[in-house]
Amino acid sequence: MTDSIAVLGAGKIGEALLSGLLTGGRRVEELMFTERHPERAAELTARYGVAAVDVATAAKEAAVLIVAVKPQDIEPLLDELAPHATADTLVVSLCAGLPTSLYERSLDDGVPVVRVMPNTPMVVGEAMSAISPGRHATNDHLAVVEELLSVVGMVVRVPESQQDAVTALSGSGPAYFFYLVEAMIDAGILLGLPRAVSEKLIIQSAVGAATMLAKTGEHPVILREAVTSPAGTTIMAIRELEKHGVRAALLDAIEAARDRSQELGKAHDPS
Repeated sequence: MTDSIAVLGAGKIGEALLSGLLTGGRRVEELMFTERHPERAAELTARYGVAAVDVATAAKEAAVLIVAVKPQDIEPLLDELAPHATADTLVVSLCAGLPTSLYERSLDDGVPVVRVMPNTPMVVGEAMSAISPGRHATNDHLAVVEELLSVVGMVVRVPESQQDAVTALSGSGPAYFFYLVEAMIDAGILLGLPRAVSEKLIIQSAVGAATMLAKTGEHPVILREAVTSPAGTTIMAIRELEKHGVRAALLDAIEAARDRSQELGKAHDPS
């Protein structure tokens, strides 16, 4: 178990992590957070009992600093952290696209940094998080981060060179599923179903399909073929998807997201 933990930035992801840590057994006294907006800080303290502090206090008192601000807010935050973070402080970055080298260049030499790409299902305890060590982070540091994030979902280790791909695939991934579900609900309405019925049909189908993938261990091709009868309704739908290039469009979309993640990193760390 680690000592005190500070979450820097209490947006949706920051709050989800605070909530998950408390649910996972962390004591209120072990946690603190920073938040620029006083009303939001007061709201979270009232909800969870966790103290809101300034960045300097968090850096001085916490053994683990979890950075959950927007990428465009990182430079001023690092300026505040720099005088206080030491080699005994573990910095965990949840900021999309930002490399560990950005933190290492801004903070004292030897500060261990672990880069994380989570996703929004963290708010329901079903995140997929990929973690990568910076130059000074050890296996022990990675184990600490795995322990922290396991309370809000699954965790995998990847080389940092793969983080832009992870960002495109699982970081942005929930949006692709929401987009597809939205389109399928609209299709149900087009076919004459009430919106409420269409939503229930598609959402539960999505939940069931994801559960089958997770629990059976079968390749998605095998599961899809099991639904696809000769000359049946499913193969006719699949033919239309292939005719309109849906598979190729997904490949192009995820590549575009990867490219944008790389651009974000270069904008903040051109070296």
